[in-house]
Amino acid sequence: EKPYVCKQCGKAFIQRDDCYSHERTHTGEKPFMCVQCGKTFTFSKSLQIHEKNHTGE
Repeated sequence: EKPYVCKQCGKAFIQRDDCYSHERTHTGEKPFMCVQCGKTFTFSKSLQIHEKNHTGE
């Protein structure tokens, strides 16, 4: 059962937080910011991947 439904597109999720994260793709909200360069991201995982560019990993 997937009780959490995106208000924009109807995609359903098992976990509430996953639904909230997904809804940011529609709103354009980017709450995760790189402290090195100021670039912002929709998802924390995207920021983590980006930060590796600065560390050379």
